[in-house]
Amino acid sequence: MENAKSRVRKILEEYSGNRRSSPRFAHKSREPEEEKLTTGVEDNFVKRRRKFIDVRKEAKPIPLSANNVINGLIGSNGHLDPVVTKADAHYLVVKTLRTFNKLYLHFVQEEEHRVHGISLKASNFKGQQKNSNKPNSSEKSKVDQKANLIIKRGSKRPDLKAISKMIVDGDVLYPTKVIGHLPGIDVGHHFFSRAEMVAVGLHSHWLNGIDYMGFSYGKMAEYKKLSFPLAICIVLSGMYEDDLDNSEDIIYTGQGGQDLLGNKRQVKDQKMERGNLALKNSMVHGSPVRVIRGHECPSSYCGKVYTYDGLYKVRKYWAEKGVSGFTVFKYQLRRLAGQPALTSSQVQFMKARRRLSISALPGFICEDISGGQENLPIPVTNMVDDACFPPEGYSYIKNMQLAEGLSLPPNVAGCQCQGDCINPRACACARLNGSDFPYVRRNGGRLIEAKDVVFECGPNCGCLPSCPNRVSQQGMKYRLEVFRTTNKGWGVRSWDTIPSGAPVCQYVGVLKRTEDVDDVSENNFIFEIDCLQTINGLDGREKRPGDVSFVQDMIEKKLENPEYCIDAGSMGNVARFINHSCEPNLFVQCILNCHHDIHLATIMLFAADTIPPLQELTYDYGYALNSVVGSDGEIKQMTCSCGAGNCRGRLF
Repeated sequence: MENAKSRVRKILEEYSGNRRSSPRFAHKSREPEEEKLTTGVEDNFVKRRRKFIDVRKEAKPIPLSANNVINGLIGSNGHLDPVVTKADAHYLVVKTLRTFNKLYLHFVQEEEHRVHGISLKASNFKGQQKNSNKPNSSEKSKVDQKANLIIKRGSKRPDLKAISKMIVDGDVLYPTKVIGHLPGIDVGHHFFSRAEMVAVGLHSHWLNGIDYMGFSYGKMAEYKKLSFPLAICIVLSGMYEDDLDNSEDIIYTGQGGQDLLGNKRQVKDQKMERGNLALKNSMVHGSPVRVIRGHECPSSYCGKVYTYDGLYKVRKYWAEKGVSGFTVFKYQLRRLAGQPALTSSQVQFMKARRRLSISALPGFICEDISGGQENLPIPVTNMVDDACFPPEGYSYIKNMQLAEGLSLPPNVAGCQCQGDCINPRACACARLNGSDFPYVRRNGGRLIEAKDVVFECGPNCGCLPSCPNRVSQQGMKYRLEVFRTTNKGWGVRSWDTIPSGAPVCQYVGVLKRTEDVDDVSENNFIFEIDCLQTINGLDGREKRPGDVSFVQDMIEKKLENPEYCIDAGSMGNVARFINHSCEPNLFVQCILNCHHDIHLATIMLFAADTIPPLQELTYDYGYALNSVVGSDGEIKQMTCSCGAGNCRGRLF
């Protein structure tokens, strides 16, 4: 019987695309296949559940379902199998958060469709009232109020619906509450909503600040000597007026008695129950409590970023009259020694860095490597060695160039939408994407999930350039920086938080026939366009191709090697500096807009995860081992220096 180590390795092999056969840059999204969601399934799910699972209540240990990819890797006590490595545990956290983000974006799209539908109802209501009588100003005001009420009624929370779906499917990473650190979640890990913390099981309350083990845990043999409820985690985010935070020492205000209108004021006395009693019991037994700090973050949809700051112990507690004159419970917590240094301060450092003028950046070399071509300047910095010049030996270009003698197919007829494309049933481009739009409007446009090919609106479409189905055509939206790495040459990072599914940049260079490239093995900037392989099912990517019947002949006649490539050796954009990783935070997506020749698709890089500021951007170059052959006919090998926990060891 296979052990946990071999099972997790199988998952990792699927994730890292070890089955790829392309000899060069087979860039695929490296997410394993997940359960496909459909609108019908979600509608039934909502009708069946009707009410969000209230994780604020006492939670009983939840068994893992057969759908959970880590089934069998976590025991009934909530801990990973001891043979699973730290790198494997980190992967499982990433995988779980990607599942949450995918579900979240699905529900965001569902909400956008719902709001569009009720907006039409509101407009129809206004029209009916206008046609029936000529209303006076008072009646007109009442009509407007009712129309607005129709729009606001029944507002849904996509993040809570995503959590509910994960709980029902058994996809929460640590569904059973445990005391102490959780494998794969290190001190300094950033979460961009409370919902993400619920998804991995770090803090299972999406609203309350105190997470605790309820009385049901007292029936488990390993906890018989403990008193319950027992606190395991708190979130410190400025919700209470009496909180005091000095990093290593915390004065934490208990729960309850607060004005629910959001002004953070106490309106009645707190009681020694629930979370308050749980923190008292933690002090009595000396059990550690996880501490998470929240900071303001405009780029997060919830307005905050949460940082895991490690384990603290409750030293004492007392009751006193708070600022508003009501009794509150206070708890003094002190951080345990021997843990990694606090990283919450890095959030403030990132904010301060973004406020700096470009020329004041540490290691400043160049103000804008694009020379003003991009929407935003791309500075160059070096704090590693003495090099004081930006990268040389190439020309920066913003748009794709064509090799001599090469031309693009004529533009295809587009959709007939006016303004922005809204109705997927009426939009011809949406029908090519499986009768829905591939993007949600939130955060300027985010790709819900990786697809074989994304069909965007093009030059012959009737919609505006701002249409949300033109995401890849709207230029850079995030402030990037080219910086010197310690062992990989130049790299790229962002100053902004990049949400999962957001476009980062296009891979730009000279479009050539692959056979016309002189020596592929000596050019590290060749990107082969291989959409046909992804359509044919390589890497087990989930299939939602839509109407691609017009490319079936091309699929059947698929060439062994891609026919066209992008050469960014002598001319290219910022994408040429993005390094490889065996565990990347970006994925490659093929896009068609002007024409529908999949041999000549546009190559875009999207965020696979929510990427915090100053984290290096990487994607999987997709080489198959022993696939690069030099001009002398000998197989070439190159050591991988990505530093990922599950690095494959060789780039090719």
